[in-house]
Amino acid sequence: MDQYSLENNITVIIVLYREDYNLLYKTLDKIRKFRKIIIDNSNNIELKNKVEANFKIEKYILNKKNIGFSSGYNQGVKLCKTDFILILNPDCIIDYESIIKLHEKLMFNEDCFLTTPTSYNENNQFTYSSGLLPENGNMDFPIEVEGDICVENTLGACMFLRRKDFIEIGLFDETYFIFFSDSNLCREIKKKNKHIIQVFDSVCIHSHGISKVKNIFKKIYLREHFFLLDKLHYFRKSDKHKDMMNVIIAKKNKYLLKIFFSLITMRFQKIVYYFAKYTAIFKYNNFLRKIN
Repeated sequence: MDQYSLENNITVIIVLYREDYNLLYKTLDKIRKFRKIIIDNSNNIELKNKVEANFKIEKYILNKKNIGFSSGYNQGVKLCKTDFILILNPDCIIDYESIIKLHEKLMFNEDCFLTTPTSYNENNQFTYSSGLLPENGNMDFPIEVEGDICVENTLGACMFLRRKDFIEIGLFDETYFIFFSDSNLCREIKKKNKHIIQVFDSVCIHSHGISKVKNIFKKIYLREHFFLLDKLHYFRKSDKHKDMMNVIIAKKNKYLLKIFFSLITMRFQKIVYYFAKYTAIFKYNNFLRKIN
């Protein structure tokens, strides 16, 4: 396959939510040669017009409501026609050569399901991109590597894979709204005895932790609610689920007390923090009742 054919056989899929145009421009500027599908979960018509004035986008979908990370990327994959896809976060900058290296490594290794780049920050320091599955170890620290490595788990910020394989494994599990869907995918890959390779010479710059929500109360609620809810869904399929549920259920009534005391002391951010966790447990218990 010549270089032009390869470029046209790779689609970069990006899901947006209240994105900063300047950061998104930097991401899109590096991937001009590839097909691109954008799913905007914030229905931002102004941003769409800006992007399409400067970049060729194959499909640009505006969703009237935020359907989440998993559903958004699945929507993009279903619209895609190429053999290869790059799942890319809008705050993850990767250049042409690094994407080609991800493709080469995927093709060279018969049992490889997914390739991912080595992640750095703007100061050229290693940042976390890959490691162990959540049930097997800590995800807080980056692996400093000097070559390619096989990993159990990788962030959904930048994943290169065959579209056919992704569809056959079931895409992202849409039970997860924001968190843990990438880890769940990696766990399913491991069950199939396939490999995930972090490619040393493929590099991305990932701006971790940039919040899209400016209202502090809404930001706290969304982060704490969906992180705990998605975590519960993830560990539901783990041997650790029962022990973890006992601990969390024991905390449920404590959250009510903490909400009450925070209200008395007018610590409004704490009220939102504990309320987010309490409602996550409440919603998860309702989910369990429906499936049992």
